[in-house]
Amino acid sequence: MRIYMFKSEAQSGLRAFAGDLAGSRLPTQFAPWHVTGVIGPDNAPPYSLPRNEIEKAIDGHGFQLWRKRSKAKSA
Repeated sequence: MRIYMFKSEAQSGLRAFAGDLAGSRLPTQFAPWHVTGVIGPDNAPPYSLPRNEIEKAIDGHGFQLWRKRSKAKSA
């Protein structure tokens, strides 16, 4: 499965994986969504996220949401 990565413009730090380039099943309350990349069938998702769980969520719901952690501010 090819997995497409998206970023929400409405919610800072919110990201999503989807099974189609258009992100047609992504939640509209966090739109607009922008494609940020693609993960090929033989490649691992970023941040050691479990590919099998992402694919299961996409098969069941059409997407998988996740948050990118904000970097800690140094004193």
